[in-house]
Amino acid sequence: MATENHSTVTQFILGGLTNQPELQLPLFLLFLGIYSVTMIGNLGMITLICVNAQLHTPMYYFLGNLSLLDLCYSSVITPNMLMNFVSEKNIISYAGCMSQLYFFLVFVIAECYMLTVMAYDRYVAICSPLLYNITMSHLVCSLLVAVVYLVGLIGSTIEVSLMLKLPYCEVLISHYFCDILPLMKLSCSSTRDIEITTFFLAGFNLIATSLAVLVSYAFIFSSILHISTREGRSKAFSTCSSHLAAVGLFYGSASFMYLKPSTASSLAQENVASVFYTTVIPMLNPLIYSLRNKEVKAAMQKTLRRKIF
Repeated sequence: MATENHSTVTQFILGGLTNQPELQLPLFLLFLGIYSVTMIGNLGMITLICVNAQLHTPMYYFLGNLSLLDLCYSSVITPNMLMNFVSEKNIISYAGCMSQLYFFLVFVIAECYMLTVMAYDRYVAICSPLLYNITMSHLVCSLLVAVVYLVGLIGSTIEVSLMLKLPYCEVLISHYFCDILPLMKLSCSSTRDIEITTFFLAGFNLIATSLAVLVSYAFIFSSILHISTREGRSKAFSTCSSHLAAVGLFYGSASFMYLKPSTASSLAQENVASVFYTTVIPMLNPLIYSLRNKEVKAAMQKTLRRKIF
């Protein structure tokens, strides 16, 4: 018996993305490529920010932490998924499943709040530029990041504590990793209370942070419209466009997964949405910020020249 929650299950079987053998190798190669780009992109972004003095600003400090979160929560999911593509039995222990769920939730919840902090940083930079260095001091930035990780830990602890109380009578998880909704379907007791709690916790995290982002950008766009020169407006907007793209991708896919009843979509739709925010978004974020950011591209060119010469 795994725990004292009257569960007779000591291990689970992950259903994976597909049960068609001919697709296992192509999917393995596809996600291996995605994970490789994710690792290179996020590690490269973190390294670039650390070694270039011109990027030692609050905006890039938060971006470096966003890259770290992307790297971590992708690494919680993708390596195990790659192993499942090439192994005959996709078995994960009860403890391993709950550990995967715990760390995944830590990093995903923290990412919600990190994107909010980044929106606040852009609000201060554009709406109160003269007070920016005081408002976003090193101490304030460190405290904001610490709070982000703390909220992730608290939220994940609450969610996983609820899941540990459930008795499980089935072992086949119709998913490629241990997530809340697929696990609840395996319980032999009513999950209504836990489903409602999860819905409200996810709703609070997603709605509260997305509203904070929207309010920040409402003030930002108002300030941009009052900038007299076209060049000034273009420069101000360019510093926000990458973040807006990252916010839209993350919140769109996460909201589809968690802000709905568990019976509102098919398994295929849930898999597509979860693949998008667990594997694709961590790959896209460093590309979005590097391709659409002149300072990052300049720092990258400077670093490459330094290495070559």
